[in-house]
Amino acid sequence: MRKPLDTQIEFWRNKRVIVTGGAGFLGSFVVEKLQNCQTAEIIVPRSAHYDLTHIQAIRALLADTSIAGQPVDMVIHLAANVGGIGANRERPAEFFYNNLMMGTQLLHESWRTGIAKFVAVGTVCAYPKFAPIPFKEEDLWNGYPEETNAPYGLAKKMMLVQSQTYREQYGYNSIFLLPVNLYGPRDNFDLETSHVIPALIRKCLEAKEQGADHIVAWGDGSPTREFLYAEDAAEGILLAAERYNDSLPVNLGSSYEISIKELLEMIARLVGFNGRIIWDTSKPNGQPRRKLDTNRAQSFFDFESKTAFSIGLRSTIHWYKNDRGGLRSE
Repeated sequence: MRKPLDTQIEFWRNKRVIVTGGAGFLGSFVVEKLQNCQTAEIIVPRSAHYDLTHIQAIRALLADTSIAGQPVDMVIHLAANVGGIGANRERPAEFFYNNLMMGTQLLHESWRTGIAKFVAVGTVCAYPKFAPIPFKEEDLWNGYPEETNAPYGLAKKMMLVQSQTYREQYGYNSIFLLPVNLYGPRDNFDLETSHVIPALIRKCLEAKEQGADHIVAWGDGSPTREFLYAEDAAEGILLAAERYNDSLPVNLGSSYEISIKELLEMIARLVGFNGRIIWDTSKPNGQPRRKLDTNRAQSFFDFESKTAFSIGLRSTIHWYKNDRGGLRSE
């Protein structure tokens, strides 16, 4: 965990912050960075106590965290109902409804109760299926998202509309960030709900341990993806929370693009799996390419990813070998 700057500590020292999803994958890194910045109070609501799909629970959370009628200073909204292609195909209605209800109601109630700033974290899945490469924020509305994750992407994208309209009508300070595919230690390695990197790491390791002569992967391996190390993403979110005060959407990425075929071959090599890779082309590929333009993040709040992909991937594999657990976002 990188040491915070003195200016960061000065900014956060007196802040009280709610981090939804703070017990999950990305959220755990955000919370650690807030702790390192000596944040006055970090509140991580758990879904067992506050089901954020219900407005009564949101109101209860904001009331319970107020002191003498004063609300917290900021909400960083990371909570999401997420999953890979398989989970998105099986539960599209859940992914749409739950994410829409959490985001729009929480932002509205944060404005209504006088919370000074709202940080909405969206998803690269909001981009059109065939957006020009690299994805630029101004292309967000130039087409429909890739079908397998469109309900999730569109639900999250509504926070952008809400952020912009609430700023226009009410002068409310909310921001909207678009992280690319994340990876790193503490990710969710459940094959039913995980994203591509943890799923492939687990498949390769289990195949090696069981002496299997092959593994089966979805699609044909041709799609490309950009990946951002979770600790870097957390740093970008906090930089934006400190320095950015506008409702233009901002990408968070690494500018490193790799095909799924190359990714799987790299993981197999790193874990020592020497068997065959069989591509099941009856399964969907997902979006053909994902690569972000990251100029806004660098220009608006001086964010650049720090972790080389090869180093981050090794770190993720090492963590999984020694943990065999994984965290789910709340």
